[in-house]
This record gives sequence, structure tokens and C-alpha cells, in this order.
Amino acid sequence: MHPKALLDACADLVAQVLRFEHPADAVVSRYFREHRSLGPRERATLAETAYAVLRRKLLFEHFAGSGSGSRERRLAILGFAGPRDFLKSALNEQEKAWLDQCDAVDRATLIERHRHNLPEWLAEPLKAQLGEDFWPLVDALDQVAPLDLRVNTLNDKRDDVRQELKIAGIAAQPTPYSPWGLRVEGKPALTKLDAFARGAIEVQDEGSQLLALLTDARRGQMVVDFCAGAGGKTLALGAAMRNTGRLYAFDVSAHRLDNLKPRLARSKLSNVHPAAIAHERDERIKRLAGKIDRVIVDAPCSGLGTLRRNPDLKWRQSPKASEELTAKQSAILQSAARLLKPGGRIVYATCSLLREENEAIAAAFTAANPDFRRLSVQELLEQARIADAAQLCSEGGQDLRLWPHRHGTDGFYAAAWEKAPS
Repeated sequence: MHPKALLDACADLVAQVLRFEHPADAVVSRYFREHRSLGPRERATLAETAYAVLRRKLLFEHFAGSGSGSRERRLAILGFAGPRDFLKSALNEQEKAWLDQCDAVDRATLIERHRHNLPEWLAEPLKAQLGEDFWPLVDALDQVAPLDLRVNTLNDKRDDVRQELKIAGIAAQPTPYSPWGLRVEGKPALTKLDAFARGAIEVQDEGSQLLALLTDARRGQMVVDFCAGAGGKTLALGAAMRNTGRLYAFDVSAHRLDNLKPRLARSKLSNVHPAAIAHERDERIKRLAGKIDRVIVDAPCSGLGTLRRNPDLKWRQSPKASEELTAKQSAILQSAARLLKPGGRIVYATCSLLREENEAIAAAFTAANPDFRRLSVQELLEQARIADAAQLCSEGGQDLRLWPHRHGTDGFYAAAWEKAPS
């Protein structure tokens, strides 16, 4: 594609994602469906340009004020993900001079909001929570997230799959914490691989894999993935159970559970039972009350731990939305806890960075449920033979606290409880 045409396409896509009418990944996917003639490199440039604008929106809008042309074109120029000489061949002399001026600005001289590119409602609590560690987090959120895979250990071994990927020209390294994970370089076409087709690998962030390990689902148990979604953790739990016992995948969205079906077929698991429920008090939940060994509640949340992958979330979320979520999270956790039999374990998890969705929910549940004993996540991870477990936890080892800048994962939180024996 000619440079000018590609830049015009980038400006068009930027305009669409900045309407914030739908998640950015859905907008990008729809754009590609509507422009099927685009090649792989053009698609990569378009997507990465749109995401760069979302990541640095405040800074780029600040710079755009001194440029010429449409707002979307200026933003696309600033975020353009291709080579600089290619981009400049699409610009007029005035635009080239303006871009050079923007490139020459010392980022250290900018005001804070143009350096962190976060809305103030999010920046302020993160500063209070992290102190000097706030800026390393900002730097990490400005980067593209790595591609992690989980090896389906029901039928394959991690080292064997790693070698198989190497033969296919894909470099991968074992993840530092999860014994199931591989971190892949670049963004290869995984769906074309035999390893993908036969269910040997699934795309899953290492942090999400650790949540499944923390749940400690075992052979022959009754287990519930309470907010299963597309089933990433469900599949990990099923493999850990060695395809025995009974694993329920509940979600209020039948559409999300539909996305589990092809993954489940590839996995060769037969112990998984997906079921759409109306709400957290559904009759199916009542029938299983007091019968379940393990429950994981990966609760609906703001998703702010995934900003490397979904930078539009920081502009689409709001304090009001976060407040509404916390009420829902508490209700879901309380309902899910009724499923446990005495001696059973429940894990509450989110991919949020905010205390309100994490520590505050866990503290309230502990106070309201004296028959549930809070477990040390560090001890549970050590029992699962996870290396450097203490580094993955909050001070004292009580909770799992994963950060992009510290652990290379998405941001995750988890707390765990055991129901008192009767």
C-alpha cells in the first residue's frame, strides 16, 4: 500500500477507536473484516498505530494542538507504527517539520499527565498505592504485552512443545513462574500450527495461569469456575484435574461460553460442563450448594491490569463504573462461597489494579464470613512449587499481587479462603 493511503487508513481507524462506542479490539477486528485486501504488515501497522494513540492519548493530543490537518490525521502521524522514513514520504513539508519538533521534545520536561497518560481518577490512587514505583508501572503500561502460552499438560510436555515451536521457527522461553507457560517472541500465526489444532497450546497470560495453580484443582474433585468467560482458566483447571471429576464452567453470558466450545474440543477434556446462568443466585447454584471442593471467582472487573493489551479501558472506564462493579463483585463472591463443602477452597481474583476491587472486597468478605479462614497465598504457591512465591505476593504473603513492571504479567489480584470443617 502507498504510504499516503496507509496513513489515511490509520487516521480512519484512529477516528473509529476514539469514539469509544465499542472495545478497541472489536473495532480493529471489524475494520479488518471490512478491508479484506489489507496484508499482514498493513494490518499490523494499523492496529499498532491505533493502540499507540490510545496509550499516549493525552500526550499526542497535546502535541496535535500545534499541527495541521484533521485531528485524526495528526494523531495517526504521532502514533504511526511503521518506519519513520516511510511515514515521512506521506507527509508534506509542514507536517515533517512539525513531527520533527514533536520528536525533539524532552519527555522529562512535560507535565505529569502528559507523561503518564492516565485519567486523574486512575493516576491518583495508583500513585498513593505504589509511591515511587508508580513511574515504572507507567513505563510498563506503555509497552506491548508479551504473548504467553499455556501448554496443555494433559497430553503434552512443555519442553516438547517448546522444541516443536522451535522447529516451526517460533522462539519461546519457559515463563519464570508458571510451570505450564511459554513466552513467545513476536506474534506468530499460532492457529496454523499443529500444536494449536490438537490442543497442545492455548494463549493465556502467565498471571492467569497462576490463578489456576492457586485454585489447586485435583483429581476426582467437584470444581466450579464461577465466571468462566471464554474458559481459559477452565481449561487449565480441567487439565490439572487430569480429566477426572466434574468441572462446571458458569457464566451469565452464553455468548462468552460459546467461545469456549472450540477450545474445549481441541483440549480433549471431557470433564468440563459449561452452563449459562441467569445470575449469581441461579437455581443451578442452589442445587450445588455445599457440594464443591474448589471454586474460583475471576470476577467481572475494570480490567485495568490489562492496559498493555487494552489501553482503551482507561478512557472507557470511570469512577462510577468502578463503584458499580464493587457491589457486583461482593455479591458474586458471597454467592459463590455457598457452593463450598466444609474444607473446600475458594479463590477470588480480578485483573484490576485498584484496591477497591481487590483488598477491600476480600476484607469485607472475611469480616462477614467467620466460617471462612483466610489462607496465605504465599504458602499455597510454595506448596504448588512456584519459584519466588514471596515476590508474587503482597507484604506478608497474604494475597497474590502481580504487576506488569515487576512480574512481566498482566496486573492480577487474588485472595483465598478455606471453609471451616463442620
